[in-house]
Amino acid sequence: MSPRITAIALVALLAGAPAQAQQAKGSVTGLPLPRYVSLKSSAVNLREGPSKDHATKWIYQRAGLPVEIIAEFATWRRIRDSEGSDGWVLHSLLSGKRTALVQPWKKDAPPLPLRAKPDKEAAITAKLSPGVVAHVKKCDEGWCRVNGPGFDGFIQQNDLWGVYPGEKVE
Repeated sequence: MSPRITAIALVALLAGAPAQAQQAKGSVTGLPLPRYVSLKSSAVNLREGPSKDHATKWIYQRAGLPVEIIAEFATWRRIRDSEGSDGWVLHSLLSGKRTALVQPWKKDAPPLPLRAKPDKEAAITAKLSPGVVAHVKKCDEGWCRVNGPGFDGFIQQNDLWGVYPGEKVE
């Protein structure tokens, strides 16, 4: 192989490296980091470090609350919540079921329309206030289908905390 072809092949190989490096993997599970999950229980201790010997910083009291796993250590997961607080929880208190919060960054905003179809002109099936926890059924092309007690429909993906921009959820 000529030096020029080798150089071109090397550049092509390295061009793909950043995309692969962007998606880190957990050292314990091999799953992507960061990733969203939800709380299984209505009483989850957020600890300063990855053991029961570490002090409890906070106690979450809302089952189904979405959190983001940002690190792994043995049976512990470092999580971050919608307000940016982070700490460690036992993995057994987390669920892979996807949930999302409706606009937690706009606590006093008016309720958002939930649509019958993924279209801004579709009929409104409900209105969801900021802070509502919704089960995420799927997300695609900027819309997510969500449901919960008394509601089922589509909301724009950028109005949710618990799914990444442009993420496809099936």
